[in-house]
Amino acid sequence: MNNVIGRRGLRAALLSSALLAGAAPLWAESVFDAPAEFTGMVQFMPSGASAIYAGDEIEVRGDRFAPGQEIRLLRGTAALGEGIVADAEGKFAFRTTLPGDAALGLHPVVVQTEAPDSATVITLKVSPEIPLSGAERFDIAAVAAGPGLYQVAVSDKNGWLFVTSANGRPPVKESKLQKLDARTLGLLAEVTPADAPARGDREGGVHAVYGVGVDDANGTVWVTNTRQETVAVYRQDDLSLVKQFEPGVVPHARDVVVDAAAGRAYASTSTTGQIAVFDTATLEVLEPIRIASKQRGGEFGAMSLALDAEGGKLYTVSLNTPEVARVDLATGAADVFALPTAQRGAGIAADPATGRMFVVAQGTDNLVALDAGGKVLYDVPVGAGPLNVAWHKGANLLVVTNRAAGTLTAVNADDGQIVANLDGGSFPNHVAVAADGTIYAVNKRRGAEDATGDHVRSLRLKD
Repeated sequence: MNNVIGRRGLRAALLSSALLAGAAPLWAESVFDAPAEFTGMVQFMPSGASAIYAGDEIEVRGDRFAPGQEIRLLRGTAALGEGIVADAEGKFAFRTTLPGDAALGLHPVVVQTEAPDSATVITLKVSPEIPLSGAERFDIAAVAAGPGLYQVAVSDKNGWLFVTSANGRPPVKESKLQKLDARTLGLLAEVTPADAPARGDREGGVHAVYGVGVDDANGTVWVTNTRQETVAVYRQDDLSLVKQFEPGVVPHARDVVVDAAAGRAYASTSTTGQIAVFDTATLEVLEPIRIASKQRGGEFGAMSLALDAEGGKLYTVSLNTPEVARVDLATGAADVFALPTAQRGAGIAADPATGRMFVVAQGTDNLVALDAGGKVLYDVPVGAGPLNVAWHKGANLLVVTNRAAGTLTAVNADDGQIVANLDGGSFPNHVAVAADGTIYAVNKRRGAEDATGDHVRSLRLKD
């Protein structure tokens, strides 16, 4: 027995030696030199638009490479560009045209460098191009109300709209909370937030307002101050400040919604699974809701919020992980469901009667519907960069703001069929639906000369 094992071991050793001997010249000629960390950056830039579509000519830009470094970009075995070499500043740029039949979605592109040798994988997103349609079904009005419009909320009790704006980079110095007549879109009042505290040696700007929610029980408006990581409360009637909460109360605050009957306000934190909770009567900070990701190593990042006040449920979608959560407000417990076909979820709406959840994702340009148990009902491409979605109860429609496409898409909530795709101006940002069925949307301008940006729109379905 020992002789058999010995003979087998000898044969294995001889075979291994032969293979290594035969492979040695091949390895010597290959790229098994000292590996280097990939430090470059590559961007795919659309030509004259905010999204990349099949058949488009795009610009490919590179930076942070070694001067003279050779670079290859591969989609599968096909090269994007030939003879790419970084210039003296470590940059490159060239144009290329995508195939007209390029599939929608996220395409992995391998970036390889030589001298030093490194590699990484980046993503090229090809977005759906949905033609405009269905404008004849709506009465549409728009007024300029900028700059830097962000969100809109409706006071059904008083017939007012509240619109937030924040313009410029930190420290933001230009920001307003505006009150408009919901019927005419006429400006009724506006206020500039108070100065914010300095951060180290940098001035603080103002407490710029971003998210907005209405409390008709207490006659107040809640806003998020994203840059100061907090929230503030204003009076609806004259927009006077009721309370400015301390910085850091809500890390990277995004949305705020108010359950007026229960006396609670909820604010999302964008990059964490925490939702801040406030007492709307005493204006006290309460114990937050915490949502844990089910994805291994993942952290839930609560973005948009949708409230089912009667059912005692709060819905949110994660930016960091492909997940959606439904919170039982009586217990604070969260059910977390997977979103297998969505990346970088941003907006969420819910149908309280059925428990269906509707999510839009910027990374994958789609609207995904799930039933109350988390089963995917449909997955619909709606346009480039969908950011927010609202449910129109009366018409059973979902209205989506496609920020990069510049459109507002109306989708049948039952089957996911697109019933209208409307011009939303540049960068549609947020949408809300009033109790009477009027749809309100805001968009942001591309620059100071953009005449289509920073508008508040009202859309009413025709009889």
